[in-house]
Amino acid sequence: MELLDSLRQTPPQDDTISGHYEVRRLLGEGGFGHVFEAWDAKLCRSVALKRLKPQADVLHPEKLINEARLAASLKHAAFVRIFAIEGQGTSQSIVMELVEGQTLGQFMHSGKADLQGALDIAYQIADAMDEAHAMDLVHGDLKPSNLMLEASGKVRILDFGLARHIDPQATQTTTLCDLQGTIAYMAPERLMGRLPDTRGDVYALGAMLYEMLAGQRHFAHLNGLALAAAHMQATEPWPDLLDSVPPAINALVRAMTAHDPAERPRTMRDVREAIGAQRGEPLTLAMPVADEPPAKEEPPTTVSIHLPLPRKRTLKWGAGVALLAVLAGWQLPNIIPAVKSFVTGEKAPAPYSEMASMAAGMEALRVFDRDTSQAQAIEQFSTVLKHNPSSAAATAGLSIAYSQRYVGNGRDETWLQRADASAQQALSLDNQLALTHVAQAWVHELKGRPDAALSASASALNLDPQNLLALVGKARVLMATKQFNLSQSTIDSAQHLYPQERLFQLLQGMVHYRQGNYKDAENAFRKAIELDPQSSNAYAYLNAVLLRLDRNDEALRVLQQGLQIQPHWELYNNLGTSLFAKADYLGAVEAFKNAVSSSKGSPNTYLLWANLADAQRWIPAQAAMSKDSYRRAISLLTPVLQRRQDNATFHSQMALYRAYIGETQEALARLKHALEISGDVADVQFRAALTHELIGNHGEALAALQQAAKLGYPLNLIETAPDLLNLRRDARYQQFIINLKRDRKT
Repeated sequence: MELLDSLRQTPPQDDTISGHYEVRRLLGEGGFGHVFEAWDAKLCRSVALKRLKPQADVLHPEKLINEARLAASLKHAAFVRIFAIEGQGTSQSIVMELVEGQTLGQFMHSGKADLQGALDIAYQIADAMDEAHAMDLVHGDLKPSNLMLEASGKVRILDFGLARHIDPQATQTTTLCDLQGTIAYMAPERLMGRLPDTRGDVYALGAMLYEMLAGQRHFAHLNGLALAAAHMQATEPWPDLLDSVPPAINALVRAMTAHDPAERPRTMRDVREAIGAQRGEPLTLAMPVADEPPAKEEPPTTVSIHLPLPRKRTLKWGAGVALLAVLAGWQLPNIIPAVKSFVTGEKAPAPYSEMASMAAGMEALRVFDRDTSQAQAIEQFSTVLKHNPSSAAATAGLSIAYSQRYVGNGRDETWLQRADASAQQALSLDNQLALTHVAQAWVHELKGRPDAALSASASALNLDPQNLLALVGKARVLMATKQFNLSQSTIDSAQHLYPQERLFQLLQGMVHYRQGNYKDAENAFRKAIELDPQSSNAYAYLNAVLLRLDRNDEALRVLQQGLQIQPHWELYNNLGTSLFAKADYLGAVEAFKNAVSSSKGSPNTYLLWANLADAQRWIPAQAAMSKDSYRRAISLLTPVLQRRQDNATFHSQMALYRAYIGETQEALARLKHALEISGDVADVQFRAALTHELIGNHGEALAALQQAAKLGYPLNLIETAPDLLNLRRDARYQQFIINLKRDRKT
């Protein structure tokens, strides 16, 4: 149950929920019910009333009665007292004690949670939950907003609505809708589909104790499904607490938050005793059964409780090791043991977790440049939709995966059509979900609608200001439209939220690269590799920067390093470019052939075929093949250009390809259009120089070359361009180079 701002809440239209209870204000809202403050006119006291939300009445009428019975069975003073059940049918309400105070979350944010205060709170919770667990009841939703602190310091546990009897065979499954607990305090096995149990409550208490003592929760920079993925994958013990925290408490917290439930304290009683021992209390033994004589009284002794620390494993989240496994066929582990059915002797079915599948799918989207990432994402989201066809989140995730497949698979229109259809469906299912607007934004971007893409990204960020994919899309579109300052501002904000996310380092490097700041771009791409050594994109981009900096040998080593990690078409393409710059045309042809191959590359990417053609032109036996490769590039670029008529890069590329196959008039028309759109881009001017030189317009070629150099085009690439061989004999060119070198030295 989350508390709401009561000043902005109004009572329902029927201000008398049941008989003599007069509703005063809305106190809070949980997954299925509302909680109101009410006045009991008969007994003249304030009470709390809980009733199901209207949309939950039909589907879950039994939840309210079950909750009341469970809560009423608990005798510990920490649990809220149940007075009665009032009303009839689906209008029934629980009448319960009204608790005054502040939530544990509010207390923690106030900065008043010192060591002794934190231990006292944890002790009270453990003591109360020990009673519940002894009755085979678990809470399943322990979190700061479900715990109240009265002015006296007494802890009260709210909302036992998820409590249930323990299922020893764990034969049920959970879905995303069932997981009402906050992700930050939910045990990893719960996120992966296991039903609540006692050690899940231990984990939740450990997470809260850690937050009170550390001042912030674990993985404080993550939210939503990214946070869920982090908790599921990070199996290393949580970081040590401050030196001011006693070693025994540090060990206790690390044990309570162990990834493996078997490594956590066995019971809440163990937790309570460990905290009590730290506070100097003697060990309290369980009460003897009625017919057993009590043991002879002994003087109290302080018992040292040794809790096993979780075994150290490799930290997967953020270290890059498991991120490669995620997209190389990795499946989220199922830690629930296959229990033999007492009746049939068969193994219980493996549980399905919507949360786990969604988290795996979102992780695959984040590491989109892995060989199997898009297939992994499509598989995970399709699994969710098989179980829950109306899942807007899975439909949106599938749309984004299709968009990534469109880009990575050579812009096959089928994938973009699927992405568009899925994005529209996701929005119709839930237009209040940020991810649905993200999916729409990506489709708009790929269809050449930057304004619509930015609008959709803004809608997503209004709903979820920290949405990682929305921030990525917004920064990318702003960069593509040359709004570099706004793009940089978006990246800065995103890096503050996600300091360990390599995507924003990649975008940072691309912004620098687009503006000719190659040294800064190099630093950003190296940082991206440091954050995620498995990122093939980062090696490809770093190689491109090093070529611009005239560090060809180093650029080649970077590519070789990347190819050892993962063969990828971008790496093969850049390898071909590096070899071409060294005049190794045969080697360049082989690299480009790998880039366009169906087994290793992306055969539907126009730029790869154009690069292959460039290399083939310089091998006499393959000159005729080069024209076929250019024609293939033209055929693939044509539909892209039809959607992006305002893109100067595409027009200038088409002009150059037309010039290579001898279509002079078409080449000049395309070139004119490109320069009208964006004549202030160095690469566009350089292609203009090449196009004019191929046609024989030496004067226009030299003028365009001078403009490209003025805009920052690298001198080493100008001097090594094979198509400018004849122009280099021109005295005007030679003087231009002399002046350029002099100017750049000064």
